[in-house]
Amino acid sequence: MIDKIALTLLIVGGLNWGSVGIFQFDLVAWIFGGQTGIISRIIYILVGLSAIWCISLLFRDTEDETSVDSMSQRTHA
Repeated sequence: MIDKIALTLLIVGGLNWGSVGIFQFDLVAWIFGGQTGIISRIIYILVGLSAIWCISLLFRDTEDETSVDSMSQRTHA
């Protein structure tokens, strides 16, 4: 669940940076009252923490998780 939340926040951050790069428009700052607004800063921090969390996704062994998930589905069926 944390992985999905982190990926969602990372996508939001990526889309925001894309809009800054292409249109020079910071959507998060526009919605939440400027780059120095407390809510904007919290969102920026959460996106940054999500990026740090998602680094761990690169080093996880997904084969083990997949086999464990499929085995647990077989035992519950």
